[in-house]
Amino acid sequence: QVQLVESGGGLVQEGGSLTLSCAASGRTASRFEMGWFRQGPGKEREFVAAFRRRDGNGYYADSVKGRFNVSADVAKSTTSLQMNALKPEDTAVYYCAATLDYLRMNLARTYSYWGQGTQVTVSS
Repeated sequence: QVQLVESGGGLVQEGGSLTLSCAASGRTASRFEMGWFRQGPGKEREFVAAFRRRDGNGYYADSVKGRFNVSADVAKSTTSLQMNALKPEDTAVYYCAATLDYLRMNLARTYSYWGQGTQVTVSS
């Protein structure tokens, strides 16, 4: 079992920044790669970003590339999503999730564990 707890959501004006954090716990947490997804009002859940610890690379959806930065602290089993130049269309509930499938980190169905989600609202 892996437990994931997100923090850092909130209300921000267009063009502003927010940083989300996700803390993973559990005996096997260190085996998992971490990703971020979001679900906006009336929309499907979509991939946002993921950090592959085995190669130290971040992977991003086209919609956030160049604005968001994903990172991980292996020692603390945390992952962070720094969001800059936020747009109203970034408004969503953001979820962190854990997967063993490091080759398909953009696919929600490969993730075994999910956090409870944190709301991000961007006002225009």
